[in-house]
Amino acid sequence: MKALVTGASSGIGRDITRELLRLGWEVIVVARRTDRLHALKEEAPDRVQCVRCDLSRTEECLKLHEVLQPQNIDMLVNCAGFGLCGFFDETDLATEIKMIETNVMAVHILTKLFLKDFIAKDSGYILNVASIAGFFSGPLMATYYATKNYVVSLTGAIREELKQRNSHVHISAFCPGPVATEFNEVAHVKFSTGPISSKTAAHKALGGVLKGKPVIVPSLKIKSLKFIRRLLPDTLITQMCYHFQKKKQ
Repeated sequence: MKALVTGASSGIGRDITRELLRLGWEVIVVARRTDRLHALKEEAPDRVQCVRCDLSRTEECLKLHEVLQPQNIDMLVNCAGFGLCGFFDETDLATEIKMIETNVMAVHILTKLFLKDFIAKDSGYILNVASIAGFFSGPLMATYYATKNYVVSLTGAIREELKQRNSHVHISAFCPGPVATEFNEVAHVKFSTGPISSKTAAHKALGGVLKGKPVIVPSLKIKSLKFIRRLLPDTLITQMCYHFQKKKQ
């Protein structure tokens, strides 16, 4: 079995790769930082293939699928992404556009192209790493929350399409809360509540997609947030999100 993992140079993507290797999979790891990919390859030289790709560039996403399609991928893990914190009128537009290209466009393109391959052989797994943020509006991280809303919505829609066609292809959205990765450093925030480890997140995510779970939420605390979302008015939920994000700054 062979998996493709984007954003594999650190955090959840790196630990999903390690979990796949532990289960005996071959893994193609994709990121911009090739030094980190090669360090990962040293952990299982015969079962890790490194590919440098800037997923914020549409042409590189298309080329990635073109090059890897002959390798008969069995699982796609869309893990590459980043965030940014600040008032929407003050955050850098160029950075936000790159975030949309990475968090949304790359996920959209790779999901569509590899989904076609999986449907053709009627097997395969797609794991889209989203966030609990995908169920909320996020003042002070408006663009990031919006990108994760897109991923959650897209994944859910595709899942129902597959179900209606009796397909054996499985697609899941992984929606964690805080995870101890480089995300905070990149987004210029700090967690106001204790994060889970990226190793724990990876174990939960991979276990969930292999069991065919539609939405994977790794902790009871985060599941409770999703439940509360159904009970309270949108305006109150958004106000709560603002104060939650404010504590991160």
